[in-house]
Amino acid sequence: MSDTKKLYRQIADSIAAEIESGRYRPGDRLPTERDLALQFGVSRPTLREALIALEILGLIEAKHGHGILVTGTGHAAKAPPITDSEIGAFELIEARRLFEGEVAAMAAALVHDTDIAELEKLVKAMDDKDPVKAEKADREFHVMIANITGNGALITTVENLWDWRYQSPFAKMVLARAADMGMKQRINEHTGILEALRSRSSSAARQAMHEHMDRVIEHLLNATEVLAVESAKQASHDRRKAMAGRFKAISQDI
Repeated sequence: MSDTKKLYRQIADSIAAEIESGRYRPGDRLPTERDLALQFGVSRPTLREALIALEILGLIEAKHGHGILVTGTGHAAKAPPITDSEIGAFELIEARRLFEGEVAAMAAALVHDTDIAELEKLVKAMDDKDPVKAEKADREFHVMIANITGNGALITTVENLWDWRYQSPFAKMVLARAADMGMKQRINEHTGILEALRSRSSSAARQAMHEHMDRVIEHLLNATEVLAVESAKQASHDRRKAMAGRFKAISQDI
């Protein structure tokens, strides 16, 4: 694929076209994520983003233990469209990883002790039981690092990258799935960024920010599998319950 604009949309459209053409019919299983990623020459997060879009459109369903199944060809028209202006959660985090890594590196050379003290308060605030307050502290932490650089363009960009999660329903939906995953680990990651800034090491600050964003991507990958896993668990529970009922009925007849 030479045109990388909205890459996940290109992949989703390509798979959707194959479903609509009849190459894949309802009940068919698509190739594995690994094979699809190799086929399209993209990363796992980009491929997952495309599959989520297709799931929202009602064309596929990921079932734990069964793979990616085609569910139909006529549901897409009934689902809310994912417009070209939509920003995916994975591409948003990948952009933040690239950009905020350099912002952190620049901030490490300019940070003061008073900045460190404020960042420490924000890390503690992330442990608030109120998820809204915890997320607010998270946002302020990243924006403050940008503020340390004193560069208005960097500050505005970091703010916009963060706030795009609310402006794109697609990204908001995916990020919401990972909101309650790895909270303690997230605090530890921010502490690592703080310590790198405290050491005034640009390379350490960049690496710490990259590692944090890599973890966020992993959380998103895990979170988008949760519903399929929970569905499988529920189905297994229902089967066991049904079997128990049948055994009870047989024992009573005996």
